[in-house]
Amino acid sequence: MKENFWHELPKPFFVLAPMEAVTDVVFRHVVTEAARPDVFFTEFTNTESYCHPNGRDSVRGRLTFTEDEQPIVAHIWGDKPENFRQMSIGMAEMGYKGIDINMGCPVQNVAGNGKGSGLIRRPEVAAEIIEAAKAGGLPVSVKTRLGYTKVEEWYDWLKHLLEQDIVNLSIHLRTKKEMSNFDAHWELIPEIKKLRDEIAPDTLLTINGDIPDRQKGLELVEKYGVDGVMIGRGVFHNPFCFETEKKEHTSEELLDLLRLQLDLHDKYSEELEPRLFKPLRRFFKIYVRGFRGASELRNRLMSTNSTDEVRALLDEFAEKGGVQEQEGFSVLK
Repeated sequence: MKENFWHELPKPFFVLAPMEAVTDVVFRHVVTEAARPDVFFTEFTNTESYCHPNGRDSVRGRLTFTEDEQPIVAHIWGDKPENFRQMSIGMAEMGYKGIDINMGCPVQNVAGNGKGSGLIRRPEVAAEIIEAAKAGGLPVSVKTRLGYTKVEEWYDWLKHLLEQDIVNLSIHLRTKKEMSNFDAHWELIPEIKKLRDEIAPDTLLTINGDIPDRQKGLELVEKYGVDGVMIGRGVFHNPFCFETEKKEHTSEELLDLLRLQLDLHDKYSEELEPRLFKPLRRFFKIYVRGFRGASELRNRLMSTNSTDEVRALLDEFAEKGGVQEQEGFSVLK
């Protein structure tokens, strides 16, 4: 096996969760500028697409990374062991530091086809996939959920995964059925940790779900003794969520991050391949809030069709007086 970076991480370590059409190279750089996590995961990459004779170009953008993002882990999904074997070799050649297998995606057209969280119902296939993914020599980790339909499924499922000699197990503390519509089951962490200690004490344990920032993550670590904390949706509420010390942040700072994302979008469109503009719109709500006129500005931004149009609206807004914090609005702290 190649060098296992997981063993060199600080304890506890913090991870930016893989999020489809969100955690690409551009947004990872924005998060780095705001407050850097210890580990980056890519967005989801389909092993079947990667292994198709004409498929690598279709996923090239998903697998783009820069050396200043290290350690970075390729987050991949599918259900055919041979594809995981091939892709693990390719990821090692590209310079990734690890492979993370998606066994938690709850989207029906993924899970319903036995992939993502659908693998919870196919434990033998899950084990074959993990073994195949070790072919490239990179450390293999898994991201999953507690179960498919019932919370009580957690024990047998997580025990099975811990028996597969993986380096890290990231658990979104909900079932597939719960999606993100219920509170994460933090109350199960002590029992899960006990199981890990009994079955695979060398496997790191990372928790995910309802963790808004590093400070809450540290509270959970102190209470439960887990190794790592993964933050996903929290970054949409606070892109500075990985800060080691909680600080106040102004709406101007948020708009600066938006401008950075626009610049990086253009940079990678020119240097690598054209990037679609439309997905950028989902990010506007992260940055444009908390000041007078924010709602109107955000609505106008949603009608833009290019980064230049967005910049023009931001410049126009600044010329008219710019950010005036709303009374009673709590800036990011």
